[in-house]
Amino acid sequence: MADKLQFSLVSPSREVFSGEVDHVVAPGTDGEFGVLANHAPFMTTLKTGVVRVLDGDVARMRLFVRGGFADVTPAGLTILAEEAVNLDGVDGAEVGSQLAAAREKLLSEGADSPHRTALQEEIDYLEALRSAISA
Repeated sequence: MADKLQFSLVSPSREVFSGEVDHVVAPGTDGEFGVLANHAPFMTTLKTGVVRVLDGDVARMRLFVRGGFADVTPAGLTILAEEAVNLDGVDGAEVGSQLAAAREKLLSEGADSPHRTALQEEIDYLEALRSAISA
């Protein structure tokens, strides 16, 4: 039997997942990377995207993360994400509504709004989340 990878994904609000898996694929800022049991240690930053948790060749879980860090040690992989949600529990219609509301707010506040950067970041996040749901 193949070795299992101990994987933990934690967000500021809670532990999203912890358990043994075969393989994890994550969105590193320098490109997507995969981690198996007994992987060489390294640490990297993450970009917004999907973390895929695999057992064999089957995706057991898809977790959408907004930034963070991945730390591979002899004990396993730990991801500390700024935000993380299980894509199985995301309502695409709700994301679409939130996206429309954020776009409307950005338009109504205008180019000189002090909230422009934060609103654009929220729009970018929601667009990425909507894209991940449909992928």
